[in-house]
Amino acid sequence: MDHTHSPSRHNDLLAEAFKDHYDTVAEPKGVDLTGLEAVTEHPEGAHTPTTGELDLEARSSLRRLTRGSDIHATDQDDGYDVEYRKLRLERVILVGVWTTGTTAEIEATMQELAALAETAGSEVVEMLYQKRDKPDPGTYIGSGKVAELKDIVMSTGVDTVICDGELSPGQMIALEKALDVKVIDRTMLILDIFAQHAKSKEGKAQVSLAQMEYLITRVRGWGGALSRQAGGRAGSNGGVGLRGPGETKIEADRRRLRSDMAKLRREIAGMKTAREVKRSRRRASTIPQIAIAGYTNAGKSSLINAMTGAGVLVEDALFATLDPTTRRAELADGRAVVFTDTVGFVRHLPTQLVEAFRSTLEEVVEADLVLHVVDGSDPFPLKQIEAVNSVIGDIVRELDVPAPPEIIVVNKIDAADPLVLAELRHALDDVVFVSAHTHEGIPELEARVELFLNSLDAHVSLLIPFTRGDVVSRLHEFGTVLRESYTETGTLIDVRLPQELAAELREFQVEATQEV
Repeated sequence: MDHTHSPSRHNDLLAEAFKDHYDTVAEPKGVDLTGLEAVTEHPEGAHTPTTGELDLEARSSLRRLTRGSDIHATDQDDGYDVEYRKLRLERVILVGVWTTGTTAEIEATMQELAALAETAGSEVVEMLYQKRDKPDPGTYIGSGKVAELKDIVMSTGVDTVICDGELSPGQMIALEKALDVKVIDRTMLILDIFAQHAKSKEGKAQVSLAQMEYLITRVRGWGGALSRQAGGRAGSNGGVGLRGPGETKIEADRRRLRSDMAKLRREIAGMKTAREVKRSRRRASTIPQIAIAGYTNAGKSSLINAMTGAGVLVEDALFATLDPTTRRAELADGRAVVFTDTVGFVRHLPTQLVEAFRSTLEEVVEADLVLHVVDGSDPFPLKQIEAVNSVIGDIVRELDVPAPPEIIVVNKIDAADPLVLAELRHALDDVVFVSAHTHEGIPELEARVELFLNSLDAHVSLLIPFTRGDVVSRLHEFGTVLRESYTETGTLIDVRLPQELAAELREFQVEATQEV
């Protein structure tokens, strides 16, 4: 199939890739700012493609060149790099480099990469990994493995190779030239998954910014060929000390990206202000805030459903939840709490995403309690805990705040290896084992949460004048009323409530505060 496009089609594809942050400056007539050259004209009056067809064309145009194409591989490398590689992968080969750990650990790592690839919409055809002291600086896997991989690519006819690591621009170029197929790395794959799953305006903006942060150091243009064409001729396009037209084009692409990134940062800053207002209102309400954090697909949303009955999206897929979901609920003792379901963590979470989702991650470190959910069915759950704690620890240090109290919740015990659960019992102190699917262990978890929240509360008796019905209403809304009776002078209430509210209502206390 001929995957060539007209200038208008290229512009449509680029607009789709950058739909949330497209440059506001109109292109000068007849000037191509996309870096994509037309090979043939789109026939006049041809069928106008649908969004799905455009997506399919975008995917197809990122595949390897057909044999015999008159477009040189380096030109293809340059031409499509201005457009963010918004992937909808099909048939892929996974490639990994094993520097430390056991064979079982590297296999688990590759299985996770396979799950990521499938979440992005691809079919994994083959996995290939090797033991090395460190990745090859030129090709990531070394010339011998490149030759082996080339044979597999030719025999399977795959579309894309995914490397389990972050490739340098040079490594990516070298592999694409050697293999003649599209090559992406783990970071690009995760960014694409986030782009597919972001639903809110803020989430989409955050992902777009992260994509641009990653792309800006990898922008290549038609620069090499054009500069060589200019040669050493003097004039506006050549000569000593003067940039060739290709270099100017790359600079233009980077300026455009920087401009769009600045615009997105301003938009996100405005959204962050709105989020902080909502967060401050929740905290002012004195209702305990419980953040649900953990590795992606550990069952965080399922756990919220099991504890509250809330209709939160539950999907057996990586990164099913990107936009933080906040639900107010009541525990078994009647106490009101707010649960916040946050973005899932993953090993080597791209730094661009950590920065982009900082406001979301702050929900975790500012919570009264964190339920750290671990996938008990994973063969190496301690690695998951390490990955989550690493990111949370960085945020805690940067904000200079104390680490939030946490309860580790090992989920999916109905599908877990008993030996793995025994290892967790030995390695962890404050841990609860549950199954959100069967509800096993949920009552124990709720009791642990209630016990912790009780430790934050004051247990007081208050005598509220009949004229202060507003105070009685606040106690019912923000506290746990244990007993309530009426006297000649007012309403006598025995209540457990947050320390801040107890201090505010000290004038109504009729006996000393008791800590529970």
